[in-house]
Amino acid sequence: MRVLVTGGMGFIGSNLVKRLHKEGHIVDIVDNMMNGHEEFLKDYEIRNSFPGLRYGNESREYIRFFEGDFAEDILRTVASGIYDVIFHLAAVPRVSFSVEYPAETTDANLNKTVKLFDAARLSKTRVVFSSSSSVYGGADVLPTQESYPKSPKSPYAWQKSACEDIAKLFCQLYDESDIVCLRYFNVFGPNQYGDSPYSTAVSAWCNAVKNGLTCRSDGDGTQSRDLCYVDNVVEANLLAAFKERRFTGDCYNIACSDSTTNADILTYFIDNFGAKVKHAPWRPGDVMHSKANITKAKKELGYEPKVKFWEGLERTVKWWGLK
Repeated sequence: MRVLVTGGMGFIGSNLVKRLHKEGHIVDIVDNMMNGHEEFLKDYEIRNSFPGLRYGNESREYIRFFEGDFAEDILRTVASGIYDVIFHLAAVPRVSFSVEYPAETTDANLNKTVKLFDAARLSKTRVVFSSSSSVYGGADVLPTQESYPKSPKSPYAWQKSACEDIAKLFCQLYDESDIVCLRYFNVFGPNQYGDSPYSTAVSAWCNAVKNGLTCRSDGDGTQSRDLCYVDNVVEANLLAAFKERRFTGDCYNIACSDSTTNADILTYFIDNFGAKVKHAPWRPGDVMHSKANITKAKKELGYEPKVKFWEGLERTVKWWGLK
């Protein structure tokens, strides 16, 4: 199959591109490099290209790369119907940045997504949309089901929520639309830098240990997260992409349905690497606990988080060169 990955040079996107390439798909990437890094795909043949260029029997040995944003010619290429699936991961993910620049981030995260949904509608192409557990805004009920009321607490979270809403509306209005939304919970793993907008405590602490810095611990460390290793997210994308059914804006939690406290993770870094810890006050508005109910994803997608947290942590510290 021929697929397009938006944000394909980023953390999750690059891991997805590697898997797609390994499985023999023809892969195109579009990325404006705001959060992308060419070194994530340094072992692959990347050919810079331009929108509208169409090949005959392309080789699966290389990856086409469009550097830029969602220009009209890229949207026309999508609308032409050359792709079987579009994986939409591109976004401006900084919550604090979205608070400071709500109009600009709404244009990037919402308006451009609507344009992509519309182009995909014209070509009857499935879109796998990367959403976020932030749409819940800190749920009181754990584990949290997809039916839990959404209550976004930042422009970024609202933008993701609004994209889900417009996906469902598109699918109600247009029989040609086929969109599925995956709500990620605290993704971590290789290709996630410690200073990235996507950074979890895991990557921040790996970065600190790697560079001889102090690990910051907010509050007393009792806050817990449903941390999901990136390979699980990649698997969920593939399951959603190639499921033989039409999606109508359906949303799925993608996580491990397990929780790990910051204190337990810090103990690991202290015991294994002699990490130094600096305690800091609680962060205002910080969500204390998250845990997903993934029953729906298991039942309807066949999703199963194969890499649990501690195995994923071991793989991650090896990628950082700590072991």
